[in-house]
Parts: sequence; structure tokens; C-alpha cells
Amino acid sequence: MRRLLHAAGMRYRVNVPVPGMPRRTIDVVFPKAKIAVFMDGCFWHGCPEHATQPKSNAEWWRQKLDRNMARDVETTEHLTTAGWEVLRFWEHEVPEVVARRVAAAVERRRAQQVRGRIR
Repeated sequence: MRRLLHAAGMRYRVNVPVPGMPRRTIDVVFPKAKIAVFMDGCFWHGCPEHATQPKSNAEWWRQKLDRNMARDVETTEHLTTAGWEVLRFWEHEVPEVVARRVAAAVERRRAQQVRGRIR
């Protein structure tokens, strides 16, 4: 997905700390447009299609994975409140489709900023 965005002339930053949330990072960031893109792994973030439940140490894993999903919600809410647009995709999604959706969101935000709707 990143290679496709770069080939389309889009410039971004990777693994940027979430403002005001230590130890959390955003996978792909368009800072001026205030767009945060997260590529969530199916196992670690609870994909409804592909997530699996480990049988060994099941309770520990259930708690860990639940905390991951709760952190995802908390991070999204934090960034949204701060005026960011948050885009989340699953690792299994088609990269070309993801890149098109990200590019469209960036262009939309940039146009809104030009019109003065977003700062």
C-alpha cells in the first residue's frame, strides 16, 4: 500500500507517535492533512473474518487481545477529537483498494483545508 501511494506521488511519514499518547504509533501519517492510517493485523486486532483464539494460555491471550482492541478504539477517539481523520484497514485488504481509499481521503481533506473547513 505504501509503495502504491509513493508511486502516485503522495508523501507521508511512517511510524509516527500518536500526539499525546506515549508508546502508540500511527502506521502511515499525512501530517498536514491530519490523516492517520492504521494497518491492523487480523490476529492482533480482532478481525471479524480471520481472528483466531489461541488454545494455550487462552485466558491470558483473550485479555491481551481485548486490550489491543480497546486501545484501538481509544486511539481512534483521541485522534478524532483532536481533528484527525482516522482510517483503519485489515492486513488482508487488497493494497490497491486501500491505497485508492487513502489517496481519496487525503485529497478530500486537502480540498477542505483549502476551502477553510479544516485547520
